[in-house]
Amino acid sequence: MFAQFLLNLFLALLWLLLVDEPVPQLTTFFTGFVVGIGILYVMHRFFGTQFYLRKVMKILYLILLFIKELLTSSYVVIKQVLTPNLQITPGIFTYKTSLKGEWEVTALALLLTLTPGSVVMEVSESGDVFYIHAMDLEESKESIIRSMAKFEKAILEVTR
Repeated sequence: MFAQFLLNLFLALLWLLLVDEPVPQLTTFFTGFVVGIGILYVMHRFFGTQFYLRKVMKILYLILLFIKELLTSSYVVIKQVLTPNLQITPGIFTYKTSLKGEWEVTALALLLTLTPGSVVMEVSESGDVFYIHAMDLEESKESIIRSMAKFEKAILEVTR
């Protein structure tokens, strides 16, 4: 993936040098970058790897998914905190994951911990079970499980 990106930068630089302009323009470089994307897309099957922009798009999707979940859970936490009578029942539950690698498990734990109202307390020694503390177990358990499943799917798309 990184080699394809470097090759794309090289093609853009080559485009910039071959276009006859007295002063190199940034727009010419970007035009060469876009042309390089097209060339690499046509030729990516010869590299034996996936086209690098697919992985970049999946990473962007994971970032946008995290931002959406962060805003949603922040709203729920703010709503519960500003309620005059605090009606929460905190609790702990487990979540079994299909992620295998250390990086994948760590990323999932961090993404969940960064969202308000839930904390990963511990990960089992085998790395496939999370012990999660939720601020309001009755209301937020299902939404946390949905978020974890979305994060898990997005992490799998990025890493594999």
